[in-house]
Amino acid sequence: MNSLIASMEFEPLPLESLSIEPEDINRAIALSQDIPDESRQWQMYVNSLGLFTLQKWLEERDDNLMLNWQESTIAQPALANVIPAITNLHVGEFKVCLITLDSVFDEQVILPRLVVDLPEFIPHFYVLVEVMEEQESGLVQGVLTYQQLIEKLESSPTINPQPNWTYEIPLDWFEKDPNLLLLYLRNLEANAISLPTPSDRQQQLVAIKNDLVNLLPQLQSPETELWQVLNWEQGSLILTSTDLLDWIYQLQTNNLQVENTTLLQTYLLDLIKIVTQPALNLGRWLWGELDELGESLAWELFPRLSSVRELRSPAEEFAAIESQLKTQGIEIPTVGQCGHYNFLLAGNSLRIYAFAWNSSTEIEPNTWSLFLILGAPTPNRLPNNLKFRVSDRTGILTEQQANSQQVNSYLFTTVAGNWDEKFLVTVSITERVELTLPPFAFDIQQM
Repeated sequence: MNSLIASMEFEPLPLESLSIEPEDINRAIALSQDIPDESRQWQMYVNSLGLFTLQKWLEERDDNLMLNWQESTIAQPALANVIPAITNLHVGEFKVCLITLDSVFDEQVILPRLVVDLPEFIPHFYVLVEVMEEQESGLVQGVLTYQQLIEKLESSPTINPQPNWTYEIPLDWFEKDPNLLLLYLRNLEANAISLPTPSDRQQQLVAIKNDLVNLLPQLQSPETELWQVLNWEQGSLILTSTDLLDWIYQLQTNNLQVENTTLLQTYLLDLIKIVTQPALNLGRWLWGELDELGESLAWELFPRLSSVRELRSPAEEFAAIESQLKTQGIEIPTVGQCGHYNFLLAGNSLRIYAFAWNSSTEIEPNTWSLFLILGAPTPNRLPNNLKFRVSDRTGILTEQQANSQQVNSYLFTTVAGNWDEKFLVTVSITERVELTLPPFAFDIQQM
């Protein structure tokens, strides 16, 4: 009896299994530390071990088959936090999704719905890797092409998506000889397996933005899963929006510096606008040009002035404001370009000045800065209680309010960011009376 127990406890590993090295374990631990929930953290750890197993398996069989995971979901914590598999792995032109198994004795394989139904995450190949964590070994077990999966799903009407956004498919759907993966990678062209094309979901996101503003803050607890709060249609829009996934990740890791739910919702709505609205390209301004959006909104550029005449044009008024700011020790750079935009809000005539410049240095390359001034055309003043808010992808940068006691008849702020940064300006008098301008961007590639 004792010998039988011993043989069961020390059952030899399959010859095809690969050892998981201590450095791989350390790397997997490091990757998993970025996940806030313990159960998902463990899944991330196991997935990482499966990744290193597959990587080693390919390297040992063909030096030309390099597994690139630097742009995969596991390399992006906000994605890895919500996806219990690794997808968007690349071997040459092929996309691979890795599914880890605890044991081949399981008769079902759980596939996340997004790697089946969302084009952004659908691979050419689904690869099964068994991870024997206690034995510190892994084993590539099988492969299934996307085309094979779809054909099997279509012929199996009883297999439908589960409420937790997964498919449970039979293990025997996978080809048990993993060497078939080598055959596919060596001999197929990527276009031999047709993958669906992602669609533009921005308008769908705009249509449900108010629902998302109410729902997404409910994900604050790291233990809460997307499927517990959102329906699949809502979830598919979130899963395909990098910015909103990052917002959820920051929320669950307590990195959003927001004081209350109202501010949290305000910032979330600003973020959705940044993601979905077309932006004004202020990079074109440096060449004295407006883009199409700027022209359609009647923005105007003007040269810098050194003196102020009695009748003030917008350019002259800006020069006067600049002179006032200088007395307060606030300098606006001499390089750059300024534009202005006139608008009405609740019957009040308002004007915003935007001064943009390339602020790149050797220490901080590829950066730009934006000086914003909100005022009212002379001789008007800003209405009391008017609020001026500026947000970017990281949060609300500043919010100011006009009042009768302030010295200046305008509000101003300076923001800066990388060339891919966008800034959103919102002007409001009450919660229901506000105007959001198109995001300000600085795309030098379109200059």
